Amino acid sequence: MQYYSTNFKSLKVDFKEAAIKGRPADKGLYFPEEIPTLPEDFIANINQYSSEEIAFEVIYPYVKGIIPASELVRILMGTVNFKVPLVKVSKDISSLELFHGPTLTFKDFGARFMGYCLEYFVKNQDQKIIALVATSGDAGGAIANSFYDIEGIEVVILYPSGKLNLVQEKQLTTLGKNIHAVEVNGSFEDCRRMMIDAFNDEELNKKVSLTSAGSGNIARWLPQQFYYFFAYKQWVDKDNPPVISVPSGNFGNLSAGLLASLSGLPIKHFIGACNANDAVTEFLVTEKYLSKKQVNTISHSMDIGDPINFARILELFNHHWGDLKKMMSSYNVSDKETTSAIKSVHQKNGYLFDPHSAVGYVALQQYLHKHPDQKGIVLATANPAKFFEVVEPIIEEPTSMPSSVELEFARPKVGMKINADVDVLKDFLLTIQ
Repeated sequence: MQYYSTNFKSLKVDFKEAAIKGRPADKGLYFPEEIPTLPEDFIANINQYSSEEIAFEVIYPYVKGIIPASELVRILMGTVNFKVPLVKVSKDISSLELFHGPTLTFKDFGARFMGYCLEYFVKNQDQKIIALVATSGDAGGAIANSFYDIEGIEVVILYPSGKLNLVQEKQLTTLGKNIHAVEVNGSFEDCRRMMIDAFNDEELNKKVSLTSAGSGNIARWLPQQFYYFFAYKQWVDKDNPPVISVPSGNFGNLSAGLLASLSGLPIKHFIGACNANDAVTEFLVTEKYLSKKQVNTISHSMDIGDPINFARILELFNHHWGDLKKMMSSYNVSDKETTSAIKSVHQKNGYLFDPHSAVGYVALQQYLHKHPDQKGIVLATANPAKFFEVVEPIIEEPTSMPSSVELEFARPKVGMKINADVDVLKDFLLTIQ
């Protein structure tokens, strides 16, 4: 399998080079040259497969010839070794809980897979790789946990000062060793701009080996397909596939789901559930894509005005707006609607959503109101305890805090704080090479 850039100006590369480079030189995103078609009998008999076996069937065509099958099995055993239950919330809506991994977020899937892949690739290399990422929330903790103490890889995580909650910040700032947390006086967009400037600096890249650890990296994007298959395995009515609502910020999660669908997974429809950041929702109405200024909300990990992975969604449908509209809808959900959903679902159904998953729930409700003959799944992307500052005042009771989080609270913060100055970042990168 070869990978090309969505900007079509860079040379095609294999999976290893795409994973190590992170982003093409032309500033696009790597995209598979072909979309594999999964065997019909695999889909028909999916309940007979374990999670590791499902993941192998899905990812093997993308890495064949680069990662030996035996090594891929080892990688997947470490990637999907936690439960992913489908829990009924109401008569028509179920929740796929993606937060039972080590950092309590769906991003554990992609981060762990990428970490294991890069560890395999850098064995016996003389030069260190620096994995650079800008995070608006959960990605930082998942990457820090997945890459911690891997020999030959340094990780630099840029995050906006005052924009992460206590749990998110603790998860990425308390490890040390090869994990470097850099708090930036600015917004997530400032962090992303600094990251992109570093990747585009030719002189810097002659001296250091940079890769992207963000959702733009193919090794983080592709494994997000796994849990869509896990959801279908648990879906009882196989003759009536589910509608799936995806809380969406950078749209890596949803684009992976659409890729799974185009590979043969039966999904009736996808919903891009957004907060006040409405660039994609407007596009699906007007056919005109305009990047927007970031709007701050209580579902802050989704506060992204210009989602980079939307380029992959367009590529999946050959930039045909009409074809995309048939497969995907998008709704914007306000903070008031999000708050109301958290409270009402907790009171009436005894189920607790975090602020991001609640956005997905409201969007799914709106879609099902227009399509009462259908049923759906909302991806529960994070444990509500990670957002206790938002959730507890809404439900007026404490959340159940996992013991792993309590341990993180006790650890001291390790890291540095800088202004939104890419030259300061570049100087720092040179010191850790």
